[in-house]
Amino acid sequence: MSDSHGRNRNIDMIMDIEKDADMFLHCGDIECDELTYPFMKTVRGNNDYYGDYPEMIKLVLGTHRVLMLHSHHVFSRDRMKAMSVLAKQEECDMVFYGHTHVAKDTMVEGIRLINPGSLYYSRDGRPISYCIVTIDQDIHVEFKFAPFK
Repeated sequence: MSDSHGRNRNIDMIMDIEKDADMFLHCGDIECDELTYPFMKTVRGNNDYYGDYPEMIKLVLGTHRVLMLHSHHVFSRDRMKAMSVLAKQEECDMVFYGHTHVAKDTMVEGIRLINPGSLYYSRDGRPISYCIVTIDQDIHVEFKFAPFK
């Protein structure tokens, strides 16, 4: 999930719906301190003044190495290409990112880039969203848009 901007009830609702998830990740702009969700892996967004979150986290999920960041520090006309270059520099083959408030799953130069969307305000006209990433032999991404069930 990403960009909840202090709407903790949305996070709580998703955690209740997806209670069997192996892991919960937040791609920044959570806007609460790290003690609120101590078990959630969270990176710092441009509005995260309340917690001590890292700028990036590297995760190993199955056979994949994932770079997680908010992406507000990626200054480029082509944010997607810049994130794929950064992922390669960090020896990762996937990126989970936020900031744009747009749910997206794309490949750029061999790097899988996944944005779960926003839990506060979507910027592309679709409802707020999060996603479930399942990694087995393949990578499956399922976006869930409000109303969540």
